[in-house]
Amino acid sequence: MDKSQHLKTGRRFPVNLYNKLEEKLKNKPEEIQEAAEEAKAEKTEEANLIKCPKCGRMVDRARVVKRKYVCYECGGYFRVKTTNRIRMVADPRTFEPWFEDMEVSNPLNYDGYEDKLAAAREKTGLNEAVTVGRCKVYGDDIVLGVCDSRFMMASMGHVVGEKITRAIERATELKLPVFMFCCSGGARMQEGIVSLMQMAKTSAAIKKHGDAGLLYCSILTDPTTGGVTASFAMLGDVIMAEPGALIGFAGPRVIKQTIGQELPEGFQTAEFLVEHGFVDGIVLRENLKKTIHFLIKSHQGTNKKTYADFSGAAGAGFELSEELKEQTWYSKPRSAWEKVKAVRQVERPAATDYMQHIFDVFVEAHGDRGFRDDKALIGGIGFIEGQPVTVIADLKGKDFKECQERNFGMPLPEGYRKALRLMKQAEKFNRPIISFVNTSGAFCGIEAEERGQGEAIARNLLEMSGLKVPVLCILIGEGGSGGALATAVGNEVWMMENATYSILSPEGFASILWKDSNRAQEASEVMNITAQDLKRLGVIERIIPEFGGADKKTTEAIAGYMKEYIKEFLAKYDGKSGDQIAEERYDRFRNF
Repeated sequence: MDKSQHLKTGRRFPVNLYNKLEEKLKNKPEEIQEAAEEAKAEKTEEANLIKCPKCGRMVDRARVVKRKYVCYECGGYFRVKTTNRIRMVADPRTFEPWFEDMEVSNPLNYDGYEDKLAAAREKTGLNEAVTVGRCKVYGDDIVLGVCDSRFMMASMGHVVGEKITRAIERATELKLPVFMFCCSGGARMQEGIVSLMQMAKTSAAIKKHGDAGLLYCSILTDPTTGGVTASFAMLGDVIMAEPGALIGFAGPRVIKQTIGQELPEGFQTAEFLVEHGFVDGIVLRENLKKTIHFLIKSHQGTNKKTYADFSGAAGAGFELSEELKEQTWYSKPRSAWEKVKAVRQVERPAATDYMQHIFDVFVEAHGDRGFRDDKALIGGIGFIEGQPVTVIADLKGKDFKECQERNFGMPLPEGYRKALRLMKQAEKFNRPIISFVNTSGAFCGIEAEERGQGEAIARNLLEMSGLKVPVLCILIGEGGSGGALATAVGNEVWMMENATYSILSPEGFASILWKDSNRAQEASEVMNITAQDLKRLGVIERIIPEFGGADKKTTEAIAGYMKEYIKEFLAKYDGKSGDQIAEERYDRFRNF
């Protein structure tokens, strides 16, 4: 068989191997067998190699597969076909595909579209660009959707939109969470306006699913662009992304051809979207199934508490006995000014120091979904002895570099909007909220005013007042003005023994009333800003002892004390209706 005849058979055989074989055959006849064996070995070696899409190196296919299609040389992510994606997240032999027999049509009678669809079906073995169905993840039922870029770049035509919509509707009927792996070049051009309508249709189905109190999560993979980005991909209660994934509405080529603009390095990557507040976080494939399991457990049920078994009991080294509860463990009395200076010390333990002893696990979420991820205020989901809660916390930083990154604990509007997003999500999934407050106040500056600082704080006060889940607020350091109150509208408010909570800083108070900021120490003594003052005034419900003063040595003991009383707080609201919880909070503030 000559070279041209061999190629007609459709079998893959590199031309360079023919050249080498022919060269060998010109030599001694005894070398024919050797040449054939060398050609076979080279063919086998080439078949076992695959090119990394990121670094361009030829890497061993078996090693890449073992690493869940991640390059062992550079960490680059390969695109994954549907069957492999299902295998990564679903329990073995549990995936049940839905709506596989949907009829494919050409709604605009676009020339050659049927042939293109037929070719895509033959190439991929799929009926369409998305596969949907039901499966189990560590025994829990979910509805799973997977987009496959091999099928016309996973563009969204009417069948794709219909399959996703039907899957979400059925998930709503079955009261199941939905996890959608998104990947797409956007709307399907051959279907024109019909494709565009799928954006609205899928979004409407997600709205009904959400109104039923159910979880919808999207996982953005490479690439996710166009009409898919502007619909079901970006509507998750939780939005995750794979490392390095291209994510954007208009892709780089479209932007360049439309307005002639070159995009900077790293623009429209998953990491870029986390930084700018549009994605909750990056998820590694090695953690993907466990992350889905965590999200299922932390969002289960809207009418009852749900508990999950997460190992690593927090605060195991400190147990608060009934006898210790009854004792007063307050430190040597300090003046108000001494407390002001103490809470401003960078060495004072931060919320995260206490959280690691209080919660079994904490997973941070990022961003306000509109502008940026404000690092001065963090939030996410934690478990306290198996019960999911939403946690909000101000963070100042522990060294100069971190203080700069966290803006010295002074949130901008996007920080308060992130907190509100997470608190409204907590309400949807019936998770209690625990807020750790430690800020000198909301950031005041040009950018804060441009982005609506006052409106952001006011919106938080409005929405927090009506939340139908219990809210506990703990002032662990400074509580400065409206910036602190923006995350401190609670059913109960507690303060650490040496914390402060004030209308503004003593310096500001002295400057406004006495026209002399140098009288700050004097001001602190008349402002009634200490925990003891505020307990007397009825502004707070509990003072948390510091066992001699908050530092590295007492952090675990303080956290253990908090944990015991947090558990009591949660138990107190167990069984109360959302309306009753909100009304109690309203009455609390109404009485001031």
